[in-house]
Amino acid sequence: MKKIILSAFMLMGLAFSTQAQEISKNALGLRLGDNDGFGGEISYQRGLSDNNRLELDLGWRNNNNVDAFKLTGVYQWVWNIDGNFNWYAGVGGGLGSWSIKNNTVNDSGTFVYVAGDLGIEYGFDEVPILLSLDIRPELYFNSDKYRTNNFGPDIALGIRYQF
Repeated sequence: MKKIILSAFMLMGLAFSTQAQEISKNALGLRLGDNDGFGGEISYQRGLSDNNRLELDLGWRNNNNVDAFKLTGVYQWVWNIDGNFNWYAGVGGGLGSWSIKNNTVNDSGTFVYVAGDLGIEYGFDEVPILLSLDIRPELYFNSDKYRTNNFGPDIALGIRYQF
């Protein structure tokens, strides 16, 4: 039984490695979306190998009376679906700061978080543009009054220039 399970895992690993497509060495653009309110991120992706990359995002968030800034780093594995379509998964984390300013509360603080990442992307042949849609579940620590709960499913649309 152990040999069968080991063989199955080896075959899955072989299938994923043969489907890997070489990814762009660099990509720079925007990641737009958020789990509450609107936010945007300046996004940079650095290819580390044929199917692994590092994504760094500097973002801002605002909703009602809260402003927040955050820096995220995510290590991603990329697999080819078909042609120019890829899917990717990753893990990472980040840190940020928030401030609340309204008639009754004036407070600020910092937070750290861990994040996962799951998405799909399409790279165009004619122009070096990469479109993506992903979900990045984030688990916050030290968020104090910024978040009423410590979980946020950050969903975003990305557009990046590849070079």
